[in-house]
Amino acid sequence: MKAIVHDVYGPADVLELRDIDKPSIGDDEVLVEVRAAGVDPGVWIFMTGRPMAVRLAVGLRRPKVAVLGRAVAGVVAAVGASVTRLHVGDEVYGTCESGSFAEYAMARQHRLAPKPANLTFDQAAATAISAVTALQSIRDARVQAGQRVLITGAGGGVGSFAVQLVKVYGGSVTGVCSTSKIELVRSIGADDVIDYTRYEIDRDGAQYDVIIDTAGNRPLSLLRRALAPRGTIALVGGGHAEGRIMGGFQRQMAAPLISLFMTQRLCGVTARERHEDLEELTSLIESGSVTPVIDRVYPLADTPDAIRYLAEGHPAGKVVVRV
Repeated sequence: MKAIVHDVYGPADVLELRDIDKPSIGDDEVLVEVRAAGVDPGVWIFMTGRPMAVRLAVGLRRPKVAVLGRAVAGVVAAVGASVTRLHVGDEVYGTCESGSFAEYAMARQHRLAPKPANLTFDQAAATAISAVTALQSIRDARVQAGQRVLITGAGGGVGSFAVQLVKVYGGSVTGVCSTSKIELVRSIGADDVIDYTRYEIDRDGAQYDVIIDTAGNRPLSLLRRALAPRGTIALVGGGHAEGRIMGGFQRQMAAPLISLFMTQRLCGVTARERHEDLEELTSLIESGSVTPVIDRVYPLADTPDAIRYLAEGHPAGKVVVRV
């Protein structure tokens, strides 16, 4: 099969399109014929091996998994002996273990769910990680109906789902984005928009009950100035932030400790990959309450360009690789 492979850490130039063997599957695993794969910040982190702390999980000197990509949408090609939820021929989406930038990928059954009937494979791949992260950030922040919620990076992958999901939960949304994304962010449900090229997020003072920070590049002191005295900040991601060893992840790790010394609550959001969350999203997607936003779709051979665009181009919504 053809796959995008890297043997060393580095920029997108280290990626190669190669012929490799199909992944094998165990009793609780599924072989997926990949139709599309989502491109998310984690791809850049695993490709570059930065911040350095991630290498403890993915390989100190070189990548443990040569094929990049986690978010996947495709058709079940084979199932292990213990798999009961899925069957050959099912259209599925979720996350995989062996790399989704390939013609076939291996996934554990609890990380896959049936694809929403009204989504294309491209849209499903765009949903698999970003929408789950957005859903879990809203839960971790304990968003309730009537609350005022500020979402940074509202025009990006996680942010565009978070805007729509907060509206489902009954919250009022202020999205933070660049000038070029204002109309997009309004179109997906934001009640108000802050153009960060003109104003900072504390423009209106400490008024938000919840801040969902998907951008990861603002200091906590600034986020807190925009937050109500007993509000909550949900810190999402941060691997692109400055810091050679930890990037922005130290904020997430320190959040529970910092919260002990203030009336405001901080929580670090770490996505947990479960089919139950995908199934909840499926119902919202099929009802029309949530719709993936896709900026660009690239063919498999152009995956390096897709990752460069993600890292440098500030996409409006998601970037997808079609296989």
